[in-house]
Amino acid sequence: MYAKTMRSPKVIDLFCGAGGFSLGAYNAGLKVIASVDIDDKLTSSYKSNFPHGKLLLADISTLRINSLLKAADAGAADVDGIIGGPPCQGFSTIGKRNAADPRNGLLRHFFRIVAEVRPKFFLMENVPGLIAGVAKGIFDKAVSDLDGYTLIGPVCLDAHDLGAPTHRKRIVVLGYDPNRVEPITEAEIKSLSCSEKLTVRDAIADLPEPSSHSAGPYRNLKTVSKYAMRARSAPGRGLGSAASRQRIVTGQVSGIQITQHAPKVIERFRRVPQGKTDDVSRCVRLKWDSAAPTLRAGTGPDKGSFQSVRPLHPVRPRVITIREAARLQGFPDWFDFHETKWHSFRMIGNSVSPIMAEALLRLIAKKIKKI
Repeated sequence: MYAKTMRSPKVIDLFCGAGGFSLGAYNAGLKVIASVDIDDKLTSSYKSNFPHGKLLLADISTLRINSLLKAADAGAADVDGIIGGPPCQGFSTIGKRNAADPRNGLLRHFFRIVAEVRPKFFLMENVPGLIAGVAKGIFDKAVSDLDGYTLIGPVCLDAHDLGAPTHRKRIVVLGYDPNRVEPITEAEIKSLSCSEKLTVRDAIADLPEPSSHSAGPYRNLKTVSKYAMRARSAPGRGLGSAASRQRIVTGQVSGIQITQHAPKVIERFRRVPQGKTDDVSRCVRLKWDSAAPTLRAGTGPDKGSFQSVRPLHPVRPRVITIREAARLQGFPDWFDFHETKWHSFRMIGNSVSPIMAEALLRLIAKKIKKI
């Protein structure tokens, strides 16, 4: 690890959304000096969760480097890394895979900013569809102007293998300057896999039933998983709001707002076995002793405000709560989301799992040369 006199590596988080990548960076010992996103709803709780963070609401396709560095209060030489997950809807295999989707162009702007800032490393996350069909050509063109970087990937990873209680297959692309970063191999990235595979039970068994209140006490279980106990921990220094810290101290957890279902829907949900899908809503019931399937985000107002299909609780005739979804994705209980369920699920479904981000960034941080 670092000598005490060495500063924490500084990174900029592009397309930050709720801050999953940012949280992973903080947990890996890095300092996020600026975060950028255009969506005021997805970033609505960013300042609550990262009170000392610098959030810039901006269109990255028109963002100039001097504006970015001004927001970060840094020079280009101060930026050790750029991280981010450009919007993936145009590449996703569950979508229309529209090559003309204007969001696809944001991938190029991620690499444009990397080329102009010249950090020691960059780390990009996206959907596996990025390396298939027309999307592969868009990606290849986007990275073609980069020089001086050793490229690793795209490498396909599953967040479940890296310690999250959900399956979430994503590709990562790592680039590093070999003059400033020790060699990193694809084998090292793939070796980050955890031996212990977490389950839905590990993640959410201790959480309370939904309520009309915004917060409530944890369930009184004889045994609480190590994962759940970590999720209940207080935020680290410089993270979280005063309200979230107070909830942790008093044993309360937020994000448990109830979703009202009609009686006939409740009866239909009750008949769905674990691991099976409701024929009407297409909601899949979670299995206690397996990882959750990938949580989906739905769309924002600009794309019709379509709500994502939410999984059913393993044994209750209802969809999961915000906090249950957050636990499955890898967010701690002090982490706040939007006041509405719709935007909260968008925030969670769009996010990089903080657990996956932390594992990758810890590896990279160890490789940065002490010069």
